[in-house]
Amino acid sequence: MKRKQRHHLKENELAQTIAAARWAVEARKGQLTGFLLVLLVIAAIVGGIVMWGRQDDVRAQQLLADAMVILNAGVIPVTPTSDDSGGVPAAATVGATGTYATEAAKLTVALPRLKAAADAYPDTDAGVTARYHYASSLAALGRPAEAIEEFDEVVSLAENDSLYGRMARMGKADTQARAGQLEAAIATWTELASSADEQLPKDAILMELGKAYQASGDQEAARKTFAQIVEEYPTSLYSAEAQAELGG
Repeated sequence: MKRKQRHHLKENELAQTIAAARWAVEARKGQLTGFLLVLLVIAAIVGGIVMWGRQDDVRAQQLLADAMVILNAGVIPVTPTSDDSGGVPAAATVGATGTYATEAAKLTVALPRLKAAADAYPDTDAGVTARYHYASSLAALGRPAEAIEEFDEVVSLAENDSLYGRMARMGKADTQARAGQLEAAIATWTELASSADEQLPKDAILMELGKAYQASGDQEAARKTFAQIVEEYPTSLYSAEAQAELGG
């Protein structure tokens, strides 16, 4: 068969195919229209959810940023000055913008903003970050029960193997120890030390565990823990400290 004839036949086949497709579309126009409408509605819903999620992220970031401005503000203690000292009063004494006289004063102002960001958008990265700083601020202000509860909430939202999940678990253990809840602190530090998560600073965790044992009066457990640091982490910055605790 000549090339021209074959080309003509292909054109006829294409024309027949197009015609058949047109007939199928016309025959099912009502069905296709309904189906396409359903697809459009689904696409609109999905698009709306994505856009809403992005808006939530933006709002959460804005709230977190407002709180972090306060959290990162300077602390300039109020200092008395005398007429003959020739000194200039500290910025805090003259109400300088963006400074606080004490760390506690700064954290007290930051707390409600951090909580607002954490509660408004709890499932966003910014919300989790805000809740971690909220928990840390509560701990620094001497409110351990509330801090521990918030650290647990961070872990549940961020998951154990995430950055803030790890930091929250360590923050919880540190808060427990500082609050005198030594048994609870030892349990938390022990759990962290035995975790399979390789991103955790095991040498630092063991050091805190050893100190918690010391504070609780369990000197034997403390010595074993310090010895573990020396044996397993000889190049660690904590190895020398652990060796000193062992008496040489």
